[in-house]
Amino acid sequence: MSLRPIIRFPDPALKTICLAVEEFDTGLRQLVDDLYDTMRAAPGVGITASHIGVALRVVVLDLAEIGGRRDYVNPEILWFSPETMEHTEGSVSMPGATETVTRPRAIDIRYRDLDGAVREERLEGFPAICMQHEVDQLDGLFWLQRLSKLKRDRLVKKWEKSSR
Repeated sequence: MSLRPIIRFPDPALKTICLAVEEFDTGLRQLVDDLYDTMRAAPGVGITASHIGVALRVVVLDLAEIGGRRDYVNPEILWFSPETMEHTEGSVSMPGATETVTRPRAIDIRYRDLDGAVREERLEGFPAICMQHEVDQLDGLFWLQRLSKLKRDRLVKKWEKSSR
């Protein structure tokens, strides 16, 4: 296990659409362990392989609500609830920058575990928000794109000023 460098906003790699994982091997296990260590050091509660420049559909979350660390390979959202909720979001690729985002309150997902077995589950509340955020990232959609243009422009200016 090791820490990997996190790609920082506005690196164009954050707009990369990630590819499905096809090999469930020791290389995948090493990647998710590295992602977990990198996320904890950031610190963060969720990370994708694309945050470290690996264009594969891998998400690691570490949330008390889901029992701690969970690894998701090739996650896809099957259903979104019509009810929404607001939550403050940020990114390990843009430390210190946060803003309120509105997303569906619950989702159903399908993913594979590290052995390649297909799993399905419903996520609600904060875990649902986190998974939607990370799946967006796998699809090349950085979380800022969920903000209004005004909020996005203000946040980017503040970020640029603070990261000089």
